[in-house]
Amino acid sequence: MAEAEAPSELGAEPPPAWQARRLLRAARMATLATVADGQPFAALVTPACTADLSPLLLLSSLSEHTRQLLAEPRCALLVSGTPAERNPQTAPRVTLLATAERLAEPGGMKAQYLAIHPYATLYADFGDFSLWRLRPERANLVGGFARAHRIPAGDLLPDAAAVAAVAAAAAAIMAHCNADHADTLALLAGEAGDWAMVAVDVDGCDLASGEIVRRIDWPAPVADADGVRAALIRAARAARKQVQGETT
Repeated sequence: MAEAEAPSELGAEPPPAWQARRLLRAARMATLATVADGQPFAALVTPACTADLSPLLLLSSLSEHTRQLLAEPRCALLVSGTPAERNPQTAPRVTLLATAERLAEPGGMKAQYLAIHPYATLYADFGDFSLWRLRPERANLVGGFARAHRIPAGDLLPDAAAVAAVAAAAAAIMAHCNADHADTLALLAGEAGDWAMVAVDVDGCDLASGEIVRRIDWPAPVADADGVRAALIRAARAARKQVQGETT
């Protein structure tokens, strides 16, 4: 699968696939579109992406959209960023076309989801709730007003070898950062607090303090643990420089 090119290699405008991936990974809420008997339906959901960019959803079987997914697993997920101006049309957004599957044995993916949505621990084990995974097929990105792109899955998804390499080192990376670099994590989060790294992938990492979770993007996608280390150093230097600029 094609890897997104680094923004630094292409100038100020990140490539569409990289923009779409960052929006998807940072999304804490989204609109899920389903269909039943030809009638479209939209619902608010709270996604969390796996390392390979598959959104996870914790859904109740009592919900209309869950019953519709059981009948027709094809769906779409819309996530939106912050508008550049007062006009909402200047907001970057991506619509992900996907096929949903209920995970009978979610394994570690449930812990991944709860790391991004810790408040969901209160109801995650209720009998009517199940974890669902969306398998991306393609995406439509609108980077802002009149900036639309169709992105096939082969361009959207991260490199599989890189995903595996970072996933294999993720536990060690998080343990090291949480044990030895608490000050750096708070610097990256932009706020004092008891911050911990709760997820790391080829595109960035997620930091949590209580129920507050913040996404930190790498300057460009990485290929392995060494790439994560280099990206963390670059991100910390940039954050430190920003803080120093604000205090002078």
